[in-house]
Amino acid sequence: MDIKQLITFKTAAENLNFTRTARILNFAQSSVTAQIKALEVEIGKPLFERLGKRLILTEAGHQFKQYADKMIRLSEKAIMAVNGEEELTGTLTIGAQESQCTYRLPPILKEFKAEFPNVKLVFKPAHSDEKVRTQINEGLLDVAFIMDVSKSEGSLRIEQLIQEELKMVASPNHPKSEFSPFDLRHETLLLTETGCSYRNIFEDSFNSVGVYPLDIIEFGNIEAIKQCVIAGLGVALLPEMVVKNDIKEGRMKELAWQATTSSLFTHIAWHKDKWMTPPLEAFINLTRKKFLSE
Repeated sequence: MDIKQLITFKTAAENLNFTRTARILNFAQSSVTAQIKALEVEIGKPLFERLGKRLILTEAGHQFKQYADKMIRLSEKAIMAVNGEEELTGTLTIGAQESQCTYRLPPILKEFKAEFPNVKLVFKPAHSDEKVRTQINEGLLDVAFIMDVSKSEGSLRIEQLIQEELKMVASPNHPKSEFSPFDLRHETLLLTETGCSYRNIFEDSFNSVGVYPLDIIEFGNIEAIKQCVIAGLGVALLPEMVVKNDIKEGRMKELAWQATTSSLFTHIAWHKDKWMTPPLEAFINLTRKKFLSE
């Protein structure tokens, strides 16, 4: 196998479409197909299979992609070293929640881009922590922010950065000043998407006492939840960093929450076998410094 085949496989594995892969790499589609077939013959197992019109990776394809990523990065690093290149380039693909992108990451990104102006940053939404873990394991993310309870991960390196405080919030004219899980039977709950860690904590708190609210509105956007809280549409449980200024400036109020909830932390995570390029290492170190200084 050669690097060209590996790059073709990596591109096809990330796009799951040979036509799009050919267009991205400026190859004929027949060339993409031939390169993949040659790899499959050499490896001795199929890397892709078709289910109807869908192209998916086989289990062997998932495993091989992790090694292909490493070999491609090592090749790039070797070429840079031999040529004595001082200007670092490349791409970092980062998984992050909307709240992190909006309230925490801008100063980190500003400092990072000042040091690595030619490194491209690509952000992928991280609504579900379990999905993010899968994407790291499959090599789709270089590094990610996970907001969850602390737990061990066999294949991932996960570092706890900061404990997150959760706030129950409502509009300023809401009649109550404190809430128990039982009170939620009569409220409209404004929730983030399924799989979000603080939604899970919220649901566990009232389901554990046999409360199953029926009036629920689900959003894919935290800012939309905030605006609905301010408008008096319902109540929400959100990270303090998201609502701190709104509470301070009187656009919403905090409700005392009479429930025991699990501790929530923001972590930074990457695969334990990830090749530590200088930009990736610098991003992780800068993130540590910024978070731990809060």
